[in-house]
Amino acid sequence: MARFRRKSCITFLALVLLVLIVTVILKSLTPEDPAFSSPVGGELFPDSKNDKQIQRDKKAESNQMKATESVQSDKELEATLRKFPPPNYYLHAFYYTWYGNPKFDGKYIHWDHPQLPHWDFKVAQGYPQGQHNPPDDIGSNFFPALGAYSSRDPSVVEAHMQQLRTAAIGVLAVSWYPPDMKDDNGEPTDDIVPLLLEVAHKYQIKVAFHIEPYKGRDEVNMYTNVKYIIEKYGEHPAFFKFRTTTGKLLPLFYVYDSYLMNSEQWAKLLKHTESNSIRDTPYDATFIALLVDEKHKRDILTAGFDGVYTYFATNGFSYGSTQRNWDTIKSFCEDNNLIFIPSVGPGYIDTSVRPWNFQNTRNRINGKYYETSLSAALAARPDFVSITSFNEWHEGTQIEMAIPKTSQTVYLDYLPNKPTIYLEITRKWAAIFGGERRRWQE
Repeated sequence: MARFRRKSCITFLALVLLVLIVTVILKSLTPEDPAFSSPVGGELFPDSKNDKQIQRDKKAESNQMKATESVQSDKELEATLRKFPPPNYYLHAFYYTWYGNPKFDGKYIHWDHPQLPHWDFKVAQGYPQGQHNPPDDIGSNFFPALGAYSSRDPSVVEAHMQQLRTAAIGVLAVSWYPPDMKDDNGEPTDDIVPLLLEVAHKYQIKVAFHIEPYKGRDEVNMYTNVKYIIEKYGEHPAFFKFRTTTGKLLPLFYVYDSYLMNSEQWAKLLKHTESNSIRDTPYDATFIALLVDEKHKRDILTAGFDGVYTYFATNGFSYGSTQRNWDTIKSFCEDNNLIFIPSVGPGYIDTSVRPWNFQNTRNRINGKYYETSLSAALAARPDFVSITSFNEWHEGTQIEMAIPKTSQTVYLDYLPNKPTIYLEITRKWAAIFGGERRRWQE
């Protein structure tokens, strides 16, 4: 019995000793021990450093996927651009960013344009003076294919650039007011310019500025505003510049209703001899005046402008917009080293906002009016051709796609032609203009 107890005691001591030995061995084997390392040195028990590495790997993988998607997107864009004709940078279209709708702007802007009264009270009494009620009743005699859109909608800007490229237009001249300023029926729009530039660049289109007659415009704040435009947007690759006959690469500014300032005021800004002139400064540019009356020719020359444009799409409305005068205007420009930019349009009708102005309506005649205008412009051998307009819907001068619309408001349309008819006519004449320019330079 004593022998059995002795054997049990020895067995128990041996078991305790074995447990102690195993415990010591396990304790000595830490996670840093080579026995727990991978063949390539990667630890099987990663610390916080390894968590960061995993995060970096995931981020790199995500970036790689984005890069792949970007390459695919670039290839798709290249394929899309190949479908369009090359842009003609001597063909400009006046473009408006003053449209808004509830989704992007909280309300309708410009589509709800009021019906303006005639200046003669007695005449005004014979016409409606209400306000349009979008989305079905808008301030236009035509209805846009994109509906009562917002100029802030990126998908709308994208669609516009595609239409401009379909028409081979190389430059859009955006209607511009200084920051926090606006037209009588709209809201400030300068903050839309960055989006416009980005999408324009994507489609290889350039952007020029059409400076509107904002409140208080004079030679001093014109300098300030031109400086603002050039400093803020001038380095963007879509900002339009062209090389002048003197070899300078300069921006181009259209100045609407330039005649509202007298030539002495303009000269202070535009003449080299004036102490506060913008000439030969970093903000020098090519300034194009609006030619309305024949007497404006001398005023424009005295003021120091670099050229003239005619804007109005109504043949016969003004001296400048009368097509038979374009040869004479071109000769005047040649004699005085001025740029000549006649403005052509597909027609004119603004009775949705000026119901009394039917005498200035010009029927589109299924595109014939537009082709006649384009032919007259090219016959004058212009430096550039401007189109009034891409999307001035209130005056019915748009070449943007329009569709038939059935509602209580009666709309015109492009039938029997397609919604793209005026883009296609523009495309045709852009090619003709390009060929003519090459021939003139031979």
